[in-house]
Amino acid sequence: MNQSQNYLAEEKLGKLMSKYSIPCIISLLVGALYNIVDQIFIANADYLGSYGNAANTVVFPLTVIALAIAVCIGDGCCAMVSGLLGEGKPDKARRSFGNAILMTIISSLIVTAVYLIFADSLVTLFGARVNRETYDLSREYFFWISLGIPFYMFGQSMNPVIRADGSPKFAMVSTLAGAILNMILDPIFIFVFKWGMMGAAVATVLGQIVTAILAVWYLLHLKSVKLDTGSFVGKRKIAGRIVSLGLCSFLSQISLVAAMAAINNMIREYGALDPVFGIEEYAQIPMAVVGIVMKFFQIVISIVVGMAAGCIPIVGYNTGGKRPERVKKLFTLLLICEAIVGLISLIIVEVFPNVIIGVFGASNESVYYTEFAIKAFRVYLCMMVLACVNKATFIFLQAMGKALSSTLLSMIREVVFGVGFALLLPIIFGLDGVLYSMPVSDFLTAIISAIIIISTYRQINHSIQDDARSV
Repeated sequence: MNQSQNYLAEEKLGKLMSKYSIPCIISLLVGALYNIVDQIFIANADYLGSYGNAANTVVFPLTVIALAIAVCIGDGCCAMVSGLLGEGKPDKARRSFGNAILMTIISSLIVTAVYLIFADSLVTLFGARVNRETYDLSREYFFWISLGIPFYMFGQSMNPVIRADGSPKFAMVSTLAGAILNMILDPIFIFVFKWGMMGAAVATVLGQIVTAILAVWYLLHLKSVKLDTGSFVGKRKIAGRIVSLGLCSFLSQISLVAAMAAINNMIREYGALDPVFGIEEYAQIPMAVVGIVMKFFQIVISIVVGMAAGCIPIVGYNTGGKRPERVKKLFTLLLICEAIVGLISLIIVEVFPNVIIGVFGASNESVYYTEFAIKAFRVYLCMMVLACVNKATFIFLQAMGKALSSTLLSMIREVVFGVGFALLLPIIFGLDGVLYSMPVSDFLTAIISAIIIISTYRQINHSIQDDARSV
């Protein structure tokens, strides 16, 4: 234990960042692969094309709602169990594991029931009625995805629980196994069997089942505790503590859903007023394209969040150990690295948008699809550097124990700006206003982030000065 502590306190920060961030990045990228792979194969099936892509975009926020609940339970349990094990309280940790499993199963069944009963209203809420074909494909895809929700939520919820038990590699491998199976089955079901949206969804669900099965196997072989029937007795106090600890993770996910709902509906409403996309056969194109842009952004954000999340234990230990100089250097290093990731991504979307949309089936679509996709990539993601720095700031503040500041800043970005500008700007600029909403939101958030970053540096400098005077 001392060696681990000395390692966090004395090892070069660049080496520590690489060691802790790379597994996080891989796990997040693998998790993102499910929806992205589906969309790639759907887009390249000439009998689905942009209609299928638009349907995928409609359903995506609904999967994020399930994910938000799962990570709330999983991250909350992870934080709670880590603390209890550190305090030498294995019995309480065991009951926390059991309650988290019970909460996941119950909540996933409730979500599944709600999705199946209110499917029509839900896909409509997220913009499925751009035209009849998109609506039908959305319903088909959503039905099969809904059947897999219990497996999806269980796998996602148990992933941080497995990490809390000291097995981050197993957590990563279990997610990777499901994603690989999805990648193998997608082309078989879509191109060979011609199962369409059902095929894409079934491939995804089978991958999620594999991840869930591996999670069950691991829970039967926990290293820190042994689960028994008594572990699964529901305790309101334990459940409440898990939810409170996971609330920040829940809010960060659910705020994205609000933004996506606003964007999808503005695309549907103002796309109908566009001289080109108001035509029935082209009505699905803006929603399909924005979905593709979001998927590319999801890849970038997976890298950004993984880098920042990997710094959490380093920041936490050095903050607690009163080493403000190391915290300051790590913050600076992280911001520089995140800006570099953003800059590289910006160059890709500004210079090579044709290559990206080519992967998502542009050759099967009209010239209107290609033209709007190029504009969407170049406009929607033009503040990519600031978006990456903003996200790093949110997470670093949380790692420093400034959970309230982190949560408020995240909510301002996603809800106040993200939803607000998605609703406001189309009134002024029409369909293009949807594209402007993201860069405007990131620019204004960056101003607030800059103020907080400067304030944080000042606080750290004061701590450094206080330490110097006390010597």
